[in-house]
Amino acid sequence: MFRIKQAATLTGFSIDTLRFYDKQGLAVPSHRSPNGYRLYNEDDIARLRFIKRAKALGFSLESVRELLDIRLQKDQKSCDDVKALTAEKLIEIDQRMADLNQMRQAVKRLHDNCCGGSESAVQCTILQALDSVQGV
Repeated sequence: MFRIKQAATLTGFSIDTLRFYDKQGLAVPSHRSPNGYRLYNEDDIARLRFIKRAKALGFSLESVRELLDIRLQKDQKSCDDVKALTAEKLIEIDQRMADLNQMRQAVKRLHDNCCGGSESAVQCTILQALDSVQGV
């Protein structure tokens, strides 16, 4: 059994995050000591590592919860259930990439239109564009 500090070290989560996941019902430790300390077993650590990997891929807590439910009920769920969640994530990632690309293009236009000289910023085209009602 691992106490919360050890579980945090083993999983790379902070103690506060482990407490939060406990309160959210995502990673409730399987045991409590007589004095109320959270005690995690190997299965709990594996669950936390699963959560860590899913979060690293950008899955929301709601999606992580769904993935955990599927993981616990593998015999009652299908690969299609999991694939549907990843398809949703891919759509979200593609949209964020498109948004970032548009943002990059706008910032690049600002950058390319600036002289970048050592003169006063009074006539700076970047500041003027950011001040403009029409925006970038």
